[in-house]
Amino acid sequence: MSTETTSPAIRKSVVVDAPIERAFSVFTEDIGSWWPPEHHIIEAELAEMVFEPRAGGYVYDRGVDGSECRFARVLAYEPPHRIVFSWDIDLQWKLETDPNKTSEVEVRFVAESPTRTRVELEHRNLERHGEGWPNLRDSVDSPGGWGLTLRRFAERF
Repeated sequence: MSTETTSPAIRKSVVVDAPIERAFSVFTEDIGSWWPPEHHIIEAELAEMVFEPRAGGYVYDRGVDGSECRFARVLAYEPPHRIVFSWDIDLQWKLETDPNKTSEVEVRFVAESPTRTRVELEHRNLERHGEGWPNLRDSVDSPGGWGLTLRRFAERF
């Protein structure tokens, strides 16, 4: 019997009718306009979603009561081509405070023409979440996971 010790990355992509700079800015600066509302873990009613535009920043939800839920750290910010952020959500869909137990998401923006951009998403290092990580992999790879998120992003255009 063998035990799976590394997780294959989840890869998804979508093409949007927008120049690369606009696709990048909508993904980051306007993330709250397209991120699926059912994909938030903040306990309060959601007021806004923020993507801090710099390595060392955070991606977080802010509640109407002023509370914040920082569920990702911005690891790389390279406009308009690439961002990488941590996935600081555990297997029970709660905040993970140990950075050694988090995965990461890389998003690349590739100009297909002056008015079309391919957005490539890779969610990797899922095994870092510990025992039970295949359930997380299956969830983010399901039609309601990253596929839904990228469809909502494309619909924004």
